[in-house]
Amino acid sequence: MIVRDQLSKVVWALERSSDPSSDFDLNPDVVLSSDRVLRAAGVLVPLIERQGDLFVILTKRSSALKHHPGQIAFPGGKQDDSDPDVTAAALREASEEIGLNPTNVTVLGHMPIHETVTGFNVTPVIGRVLADFSPLPEPGEVDEVFEVPLAHVCDPQNYLVQSRRWRGQRRHYFTVPYGPYYIWGATARILRGLADRMEN
Repeated sequence: MIVRDQLSKVVWALERSSDPSSDFDLNPDVVLSSDRVLRAAGVLVPLIERQGDLFVILTKRSSALKHHPGQIAFPGGKQDDSDPDVTAAALREASEEIGLNPTNVTVLGHMPIHETVTGFNVTPVIGRVLADFSPLPEPGEVDEVFEVPLAHVCDPQNYLVQSRRWRGQRRHYFTVPYGPYYIWGATARILRGLADRMEN
């Protein structure tokens, strides 16, 4: 019953219209260039049932990566020329990064595009994992695959706003810590967007 109710609430939230989000949402003083070029990307927000509850599957990026080493992220990446759309890109990347077969995912819907500081227009694809699977972290890309209760990341009270220096300026961002995992940046902002849609 809990899972069915959670899924119904997620689907209801995805049907609601809302504005795109951005890594700059908490930084209104940042002026973005009108001629900036953004690359299309897709991330999968995989929901999996565990003992009558829903969990979100996340990854910890390899500490050896040049960009965003050690950060918490959704499986996903840029849309390649061979990908028909961003949904296909998200599913392909999830297969490559964590060994999740696209046929084991039912796409529930999409969140509005999220613009990152690294120049991507990211489409979050919300999907339900149909059957349990054994994650296979991609060597050199993913250090760890773990799960966080959907209820935790969909509770706005679990979010904090923190800041750090970035390119000479103070940048503010959402965080939603869970146990030893420091979830922040674009991942936390996308999850906060889902939390707000489910809450209101």
